[in-house]
Amino acid sequence: MTEVRITHIGGPTTLIEAAGWRLLTDPTFDPPGRRYSFGWGTSSRKTAGPAVDAAELPPLDAVLLTHDHHADNLDTAGRSLLPTADLVLTTPTGARRLGGNAHGLAPWTTRRLEHPGRPTIEITATPARHGPPFSRPIVGDVTGFALRWEGQRHGALWISGDTVLYDGVREVGRRLDVGTAVLHLGGVRFPVTGPLRYTLTTPRAVDLCRVLRPDTVLPVHYEGWSHFHEGRRTVEAELAKAPADIRTRFRWLPVGSAAQIQV
Repeated sequence: MTEVRITHIGGPTTLIEAAGWRLLTDPTFDPPGRRYSFGWGTSSRKTAGPAVDAAELPPLDAVLLTHDHHADNLDTAGRSLLPTADLVLTTPTGARRLGGNAHGLAPWTTRRLEHPGRPTIEITATPARHGPPFSRPIVGDVTGFALRWEGQRHGALWISGDTVLYDGVREVGRRLDVGTAVLHLGGVRFPVTGPLRYTLTTPRAVDLCRVLRPDTVLPVHYEGWSHFHEGRRTVEAELAKAPADIRTRFRWLPVGSAAQIQV
C-alpha cells in the first residue's frame, strides 16, 4: 500500500508528496485583500492567504495547473513560482500562454514522470468544464489530472480541477479506477450571471461520487475567495443529507500541515 502526504496550502493549492515525487497543484500564494478580475464583468476578492509560504516549499518536480487564466488558481506569486519547477503541466492553450517549462495535455493524453530510483508516475489529463453548457468560449479551458504509479492499491489519485458535473467528468468514472478524489467544490457563482454555477456544488459532488465510487474524497477550493458560495459549513450540512456510504468517504484536509492518505 502506498502512503501519500498531501498538504492543503489553501484554495486549490496542495503539495502532493508521493513515491519520492513532489507535485504542487494550482499555485496561489498572494496575501489576502486584493480583488481580481475574471473577465466578462466577474471578479473576486481573496479573503485568506496561504497557510504555507512559497519560500517554505521543497524543490518541485512538477506543477499541475488546472488552468492559468483565473487568479484563484494561479495568482501573481504563484505565477512567479512556475519557473522553479522542473515541469508545468496544464491545458494546451495555457501552455502556449505560459511558454517556458509548460507542457500542454489535451484530455486523455498522458505525460510520464521518470527518475532513477522512483516509480514512474503517469499523469493523464481529464475533461473539465468550468461552467454551464456552451460557456467554454467565455470561461476558457480547464483540465483535471489523474495520477497513477506502480504500487497503488486503491486506484488513481484524481484532481478534478474547476468543473461542474457533466458527461466529461462522468467519463472519468467509466474510464478510470479512482481511489482518491481531490474535488474542487465551492459552488461558484457571480451576481452578473445569476444562478449559474461554475464549480461543483455539494449535491453534484455527491452525484459524481456515485459514479466514481472513490475510497476517499478530499474537498479543496471551497473557501478563501468571495465568489465561493459553499464553504465548509455548507458542505458539511449538505453532506449530512447524503447516503452514509458516500458521506463517510469525505475527509477534510488540515490546512497547512501534511495529511497521510493511503492510496
